[in-house]
Amino acid sequence: MPRAEVGTPKYLANAMKSKGLQRLRWYCQVCEKQCRDENGFKCHAASESHLRQMLAVGENAGRHISDFSQQFQHDFVLLLSRRFGTNRVKANNVYQEFIQDKSHLHMNATRWVTLTEFVKHLGRTGVVRVEETEKGWFISWIDNSPKALAKQEASMKKERATTSDEQRERMLIAEQIERAAAEKSSESPETTPPAEEGLKRDETTEKVVLSFAPKIAPSTTTSISLAKPATALKINPLKPAANPLKANPLKRPNVFKQSAEKTSTSPPAEAGNKRDASEMTTAAKLMMEDQERKRRRMDREAVVA
Repeated sequence: MPRAEVGTPKYLANAMKSKGLQRLRWYCQVCEKQCRDENGFKCHAASESHLRQMLAVGENAGRHISDFSQQFQHDFVLLLSRRFGTNRVKANNVYQEFIQDKSHLHMNATRWVTLTEFVKHLGRTGVVRVEETEKGWFISWIDNSPKALAKQEASMKKERATTSDEQRERMLIAEQIERAAAEKSSESPETTPPAEEGLKRDETTEKVVLSFAPKIAPSTTTSISLAKPATALKINPLKPAANPLKANPLKRPNVFKQSAEKTSTSPPAEAGNKRDASEMTTAAKLMMEDQERKRRRMDREAVVA
């Protein structure tokens, strides 16, 4: 059936019916024809013009699909960058604005079947930042133009200039700590952390015994030594023991005084034991003999009287 001529009522009726979006599955990208129902699409697929186009495309189908995919991605990213910029936006909202153009390239001609696969592809290639949430997939365009890179670099230089030296040192120390921790974790094998152990008593140690009984002091026996050693007199080395000038060579020493000193310095005998005559000193013998003579003289005088 031939198409209606421009300006005829049939042409206007068809234009009014085709206004707005139609079903995607009834659109033929090869012929760029939109059908309004399933019967119309079936009739179009059986037409001679469609079969000729499919034969031309079938000779190199991969190249045609690749071209359609590149064109779809280019138009989609162009709309995203101009309409939303680098702001975070829902991917379905961008797609709804993209398909409002009736002459747009449809997704059924590309290698992506769903919008989710297309968004994941953009995230893997680094074109956009992709974020999956409960409300759907959100994307934000990454501006890699030279102008944007120069602007970003200028802002980073300004930020570095404003930061103080102390903050810069802290940042460098933190980076070094992170780098050292990463190297240590990569070099040392992964080891499971030791299990936490509670307090354990060592059985080898001696038992501690607490006693509240009063401690008995050990009995101290005072032993009195009968023989006390003679205490040595301290001699001043700077003071001479005797003046040699005052010494009298003609003076004879006192024998009784020396014997008394020897007796006083000699150790006392034990209690209850009598002195032995053989153990008596010469001075003691002389004194006893002198006393004996005096007693005899006194006896003689008493008899004479």
